[in-house]
Amino acid sequence: MIDLSLRLARRDFTLDVNLQCPSQGVTALFGPSGCGKTTLLRALAGLERAQGQVALDGEVWQDDATGRFLPPHQRPLGYVIQESALFPHLDVAANLAYGRRRSGADGARVDLPALVDLLGIGTLMNRRPATLSGGERQRVAIARALATGPRLLMMDEPLAALDAPRKAEILPYLERLSRTLALPVVYVTHAIDEVARLADHLVLLDAGSVRAAGPLHALLARPDLAWAGPDEAGVVIDATLAAHDEAYGLSQVRFAGGSLWLGRVAREVGEAVRVRVPARDVSLVPERPSLTSILNVLPTVVTAVHALGQTATVRLACAEHGDDVSATPLLARVTRRSAEALQLRPGLRLFAQVKSVSLM
Repeated sequence: MIDLSLRLARRDFTLDVNLQCPSQGVTALFGPSGCGKTTLLRALAGLERAQGQVALDGEVWQDDATGRFLPPHQRPLGYVIQESALFPHLDVAANLAYGRRRSGADGARVDLPALVDLLGIGTLMNRRPATLSGGERQRVAIARALATGPRLLMMDEPLAALDAPRKAEILPYLERLSRTLALPVVYVTHAIDEVARLADHLVLLDAGSVRAAGPLHALLARPDLAWAGPDEAGVVIDATLAAHDEAYGLSQVRFAGGSLWLGRVAREVGEAVRVRVPARDVSLVPERPSLTSILNVLPTVVTAVHALGQTATVRLACAEHGDDVSATPLLARVTRRSAEALQLRPGLRLFAQVKSVSLM
């Protein structure tokens, strides 16, 4: 586990966090700008001198009760920021060699050729940072951080400075890293699409405090979390690619409790995929429509209703066969007027129309 108990008071902001995160997979620190994500990351790294305790798998990096405080260069971590911060006078190979050399024995254990292949930077080794695209520079920066042989990789909004095409270029490499390396990653972002695509564990921060923390799928499916704005609330579904419809450019995915059609996916049938379904793209009807332009109509049962102001977030279970409320969850965001007209309540059976889904 990553164990944190940190407090840092400033004139207009106080970070006050007690948190345990799994020391495996990707833990995303998510929240609006100014909520304390970067401050928490820097305190974990020792770059900000907060008060409290920090430990990774029982190894204590900070304990103010005993006076122990390891400075950043003595903590076995890699750190990637928005800007790649590569040495401009060194080519890619020399940047990687520098990171490996500075880490001593830890870096010597790194299989650098495998790392270069994993991040797809083999053809860039003789080039200098100024000649690389933003996505290429970030991949090199990640490789340099990993070349030090860290026990924890920390990433502070690594895609925030990239445009949409460069972001789309680098995301598959980040997915590959999380699947391939047995290394915990703490990932700071305010982009829900990055959370949905990469995270295993989610920490929601608000005004310097932890609002909620837990496994990604369970946390996103909670209708009571008011942090989830109209464009952010939704669920992530683990599915299997079931079929392609080449004539119409569509793909079908199947999961516990149903299936969905979405735009053509460049994956093979049988592959595991992750799908995000935003709550704003789900509408509810009491009976299956006989004719509709919406391709996805799922039988569901209501498991919870959370009203907030003039809207309601409805948690549903996809119940293709029977009333299995433990099946794949779905969220729908409706107006309070619609919620009252449909008499929404737990146990009510409805059909959910999914207008669009985004494959992660």
